[in-house]
Amino acid sequence: MKFWRRYWYLIGGVLFVFLSFFMGLWGYHKLPRTQTILIFSWMAMLVHQVEEYAFPGGMPSITNMAAFREKEEPYKYPFHAQQCFICNVFLCYTFYILAVCFPNAVWLGASQVLCVLVQLLAHGLLINYSLKDFYNPGLGATVFLQAPVAVYYIWYVVNYLPEKAGQLWIGIPGAFVAMILCFIAPVFLMKNKKNKYPFAEEEMYGYKKDKVLEIYHDSKPSILQKVGIK
Repeated sequence: MKFWRRYWYLIGGVLFVFLSFFMGLWGYHKLPRTQTILIFSWMAMLVHQVEEYAFPGGMPSITNMAAFREKEEPYKYPFHAQQCFICNVFLCYTFYILAVCFPNAVWLGASQVLCVLVQLLAHGLLINYSLKDFYNPGLGATVFLQAPVAVYYIWYVVNYLPEKAGQLWIGIPGAFVAMILCFIAPVFLMKNKKNKYPFAEEEMYGYKKDKVLEIYHDSKPSILQKVGIK
């Protein structure tokens, strides 16, 4: 479990490679189109996670040091390795796989693919503002993989499953609820400065480490601090 917790995002990258071969050699031609799209959506999320934590990585420091400006325990508060592992693997995988397993439940599939709306708000606005940059780890996959898959899913349902198109609207609140349950709520419920799960040095920093440290030492409050989120 310790190995999995430390390298879950790289293991997810291996899973992405496996799914690529599976879909290319068999799944794309045999599975229902909605199920195929939802698998591609999950694969896009796997790339998103690798981008956040490995290539270029650095999401832990960007979150704890640039966004939250945690001064006492920046390596493990409020974001820590155990909580990150549980959210991104057990909760996120379960949600994405449920949608894949029930492709006829368009409302569930829409909730899955439309999680990109929350990602666009988080990575496109909040994190970019905190980092004072035009890019942050995870934004690339959000814009170039997750968003196109979501658009295609909506287009396919509207054109080929018009009797279920009304369920797409449920996907908007569904996506926000899913992201709250899978990511936002666990961060605040599991945060604890005395936890024993700090991020390793190698996964703590990545994209623009020097800039993150510069922001971290800036006395100006972050956007989260301005609205009272700690």
